[in-house]
Amino acid sequence: MTTHSSDQTIPHRPIAVVILAAGKGTRMKSDLHKVLHPIAGRPMLLHLAASAAALHPAKTVVVTGAGREQVEAAVAPLGIVTALQAEQLGTGHAVAQARAALAGFDGDVLILYGDVPLVTAATMQRMIDRLHGDDTPAVVVLGFRPADPGAYGRVIADAAGRMDRIVEYKDASEAERAVTLCNSGLMAVRSTDLFALLDRLGNDNAAGEYYLTDIVGLAGADGRSSAVIETGADEVAGVNSRGELAGVEAAWQATRRAQAMADGATLIAPGTVWFSHDTLLGRDVVIEPNVVFGPGVRIEDGATIHAFSHVEGATVGKGANVGPFARLRPGADLRADAKVGNFVEVKKAIIGEGAKVSHLTYIGDADIGAGANIGAGTITCNYDGYFKYRTVVGEGAFIGSNSALVAPVTIGAGAIVAAGSVVTQDVEADALALVRPPQMAKPGWAKRFRERMLVRKHG
Repeated sequence: MTTHSSDQTIPHRPIAVVILAAGKGTRMKSDLHKVLHPIAGRPMLLHLAASAAALHPAKTVVVTGAGREQVEAAVAPLGIVTALQAEQLGTGHAVAQARAALAGFDGDVLILYGDVPLVTAATMQRMIDRLHGDDTPAVVVLGFRPADPGAYGRVIADAAGRMDRIVEYKDASEAERAVTLCNSGLMAVRSTDLFALLDRLGNDNAAGEYYLTDIVGLAGADGRSSAVIETGADEVAGVNSRGELAGVEAAWQATRRAQAMADGATLIAPGTVWFSHDTLLGRDVVIEPNVVFGPGVRIEDGATIHAFSHVEGATVGKGANVGPFARLRPGADLRADAKVGNFVEVKKAIIGEGAKVSHLTYIGDADIGAGANIGAGTITCNYDGYFKYRTVVGEGAFIGSNSALVAPVTIGAGAIVAAGSVVTQDVEADALALVRPPQMAKPGWAKRFRERMLVRKHG
C-alpha cells in the first residue's frame, strides 16, 4: 500500500515513465545530444532516469528524435526502451509515440522531460498520489511560479488546485498572461485515459502543433476535472542552452553542498567545492577551498582534502590527508591515516595505512605498504610504451628523494632506497639499495674552468 498526502491508503498500481527527449537542442550548439550533457558528471537524462527508478516503474520509455543513436546508446545499459518521434509535431504527438511500447500496460503514466533533470522522486510520487485523490482528477500537472513567468504556458486553476485549462503563452490573452502559475510540462495520467485523450488532440493553435497540455481541456469537456500541484522553480528548471546548463549545475551543486554540511562534513568555502553525482562523504571530513570531485569518490570519516585537489575514482581512508594541489586518479586507494601531499599524483595504487607520499611524486600501478615513506620527486616507471607494470613497496620502507622505481619491481619491507637511485631489480627486506655513480671532486677545477672561459670570451 502507498500513502498519499492525506494519509489515506491507495491501492498500489504499476507506474510507467515516459521521458521526452526528441528535441534537437540546437541552442546548445553541440554535437552531443542535449539531454546527454552532464550535470555533476552524469548526463541529464540519466539523472532523471535514476530519480524515476526510485518509484520502481514497470516500464520506462524514452521518446527519441534527432540524435537518437546517442540517446539509445546511453539508456540501453539500463534496460530502458526507446520510441521514435520521426517528425517534431508537438509534445502530444511525442507522447503518442510511446503507445506501442506501453501496449498492454494498465497503470499510471508519468510524463517527464529529458532536459528537466532535477525533478525528485518525492515530487514524482506526489503527482501519482494526487492522481488518486478523492476527486480522482483525470490529469495531474506539476506547476511552478518562476520569478519571471515569461513565455511559459499558464495554468488556469482555482485556489484548491482544480484546473480549468492550460494556455500556451502565444495563445494566451492578456488576463491569462497575468497568471503567475506556470506549466512545467510534467504530468501524471492513467494509461486508460492518456491515449484516448491523445487520439482526440487537434493542432488548431498558433504553432500548428499537437499540445500535450490540451488533454486537460479535453478531459474538462467530458466533465472530468484535472489538478495542479506546485513545486519550486529550481526543481523544474529546463536546459536549452549552455548558460542554462551552467545554471542547473550551480543549483545542483548548491543543494549537494548544503547536504554535505548537514551530514557532518566541513566545507571551508562551500561555493568553491564541486561534487560529482555519486560523491560519498563520511563524518568529520574537512574539505578546503577549490576541491573538485569527479565520479566514483568515497571519502571516509575524519579525512581532510586540502585546497586545489582533484579527486576522481578514488577512496580516501579514515583520517587520511590529501593535498594541497594533489591529484587522485581512478584506482587510487588511500588507507587510514595515509598522506598524499602537494603536487603528488596517484593512479591505480594502494597507499597503505600511515604511509606518506608527501610531495612532487607520481605513484601509478603500485602497492605502497603501511608506514612506508616515499621521498620527494620519486616516480614509479610503470609503462614501457606498450604495457603497464606494478611496483610493490613493503611496509616501513623508505624511498629516498628523486628515485625512479622501474616496474615490475619489489622493494622489501624496511628497505631503504638511497636518494637519486634508479631501481631496476628487486630489493630485499631491510637492505640498502644505492644506485648511483660515486661522487668525484676535482679541487680547483671550477676556478680554472672559469678562467679559461673568460680568456676565450674576451681574448
